[in-house]
Amino acid sequence: MRPPLFEAVPNFSEGRDEEKIARIVAPVRAVPGVRVLGLHSDPDHNRSVLTFAGEEEAVLQAAGTLAQVCASEIDLASQTGEHPRMGSLDVLPFVPLEGATLEDAARLARQAGERIAALGFAVYLYEAAATASHRRNLAVVRRGGYEGLAARMGDPLWKPDYGPPQLDPSRGAVAVGARPFLVAFNAYLDTDDVEVARAVARRVRERDGGLPGVKALGLEVGGRAQVSMNLTDLDRTPIPVALEAVRSAASEHGASVESTELVGLAPLEAILQVARHYLELRELEREHVLEVRLWDAQ
Repeated sequence: MRPPLFEAVPNFSEGRDEEKIARIVAPVRAVPGVRVLGLHSDPDHNRSVLTFAGEEEAVLQAAGTLAQVCASEIDLASQTGEHPRMGSLDVLPFVPLEGATLEDAARLARQAGERIAALGFAVYLYEAAATASHRRNLAVVRRGGYEGLAARMGDPLWKPDYGPPQLDPSRGAVAVGARPFLVAFNAYLDTDDVEVARAVARRVRERDGGLPGVKALGLEVGGRAQVSMNLTDLDRTPIPVALEAVRSAASEHGASVESTELVGLAPLEAILQVARHYLELRELEREHVLEVRLWDAQ
């Protein structure tokens, strides 16, 4: 049997300086056994999303390497952007792939958290790796960004799982977790009024009574209002359902969706869900995709 495979989808707090981004990613590419699958950088968010995969030890080594280079290349104290952040390496989720379970990914997250804490980061475990129920939800952990977390670290309930009890102003904190696939999906509205985007986000996100598995923020990006979403349960809320909910909520404020954006990678099933919805292809499965049949035949 082949060893289990894992995906890591770290978010780090640099999305503008292309040379710096290249320096941050290069050591990860150099780790034997690691495949870099994607890199999405956003200058308005000032944030990059890196996707890489491999076997357990290779992915663990790459995560530690990434944390080390983020600590040396990014000064959080001088970093600004539209997206809330609490660390130079901000979020590090592990996703089980072939032969791996969510429990395996949680164990890997805890190992990575210990390594990263040794570099001076405060580490908070979340989702399947969480050690406390009130810190399971990533949105709760990172609420208020660096400043919000710093203000509540004196509370014993918010002592880091690993690392120093106070935040290093240059490094900050990193949330390390284990989770299933999610899709990061943004909708740009035809307005520059960020309050409209915030109202739409409140309408569609689960915590405010919206769609299951949807986390959402309203932001101003590139002079436009953006509804930034993480879709964490594609079985209950696939991309088209989330998009139509955003359209409906936006219309109540006299706005519409101008364009959308996929951040990072999405599993094939998520794309098939979109095609089934809009093309009404109820029987569409992966074997109907030409490239899939070619891959399977190899």
